[in-house]
Amino acid sequence: MYDITGYHEAATLADVFTITGEKPTARLVAGGTDVMVKAREMKSGYVGCDLIGITRIPELHDIYLEDDGTLVIGAMNTFSEIEHHPLIKAHLHLLGEAVALVGGPQTRNVGTIGGNVCNGATSADSAPTLFAYNAVLEVHSSAGIKNVPIADFYKGAGWVDLSPGEILVKIKISRQDYEGYTGHYTKFAQRQALDIANLSCSTLVKQTDGIIEDLRICFGVAAPTPIRMYTAEAFARGLTITDENLKAIGAKCLEDTNTRDSWRASKEYRDYLVSILPGRNIVEALKVSATKKEEQG
Repeated sequence: MYDITGYHEAATLADVFTITGEKPTARLVAGGTDVMVKAREMKSGYVGCDLIGITRIPELHDIYLEDDGTLVIGAMNTFSEIEHHPLIKAHLHLLGEAVALVGGPQTRNVGTIGGNVCNGATSADSAPTLFAYNAVLEVHSSAGIKNVPIADFYKGAGWVDLSPGEILVKIKISRQDYEGYTGHYTKFAQRQALDIANLSCSTLVKQTDGIIEDLRICFGVAAPTPIRMYTAEAFARGLTITDENLKAIGAKCLEDTNTRDSWRASKEYRDYLVSILPGRNIVEALKVSATKKEEQG
């Protein structure tokens, strides 16, 4: 059952601002994998609303490198496009790895990374990795442009820093936040596909000769929003990568998480995963790095 009162197709960002000026409660729709479900379920804000289609706006589809090495991803890129894009494979392999686990092929072919972020769910597969990469979100409105660090964009469960009339246009990751890092993403769910994470963990590590120079860990479903493990990250810098130290890093993560019981998993089980996944991810990341070096000769 839907209660959609009108549909408008925007060809430019200016069209979006014009329509939202006339219809401030209208909802933006891209792939529709979240919006149409909420409309069907008559969620608050999706009853008696207009929809604005944004799939034809060119600048939402770009993926490119700026002169300073910043990698820019248009919000309308689908998960499949991101997974297979050569720039993502070359510089942000961890993001490609994460979005490859979203839903099934049909969802990945139409669902967009911008929609995944703006939905504000802590279980979103792209979000922990974008947190680990210190992504900055470029948001446009009729009043101008604002750049919001992704950690500030997430305000609470399903609540993001996006007001009526604003649209996420670009996701930007600076060279210093991806160069020299390798990583791994783990999604724990009841099934291997078509499921929501019980807990997810994205890990990026920069190391030299087995010594951690920098470490970034972000969990999904360990708090109301994706959450970085700043205590564990600071603890890890300068440590040698050993089994003992990897266990200690996992234990430190428990100081920053805020897990809870749900029908999907108990707090105790989630805390156990919190303590072991960072170490496992680091080991897997180093395997990826070693394989790449072998391939490069």
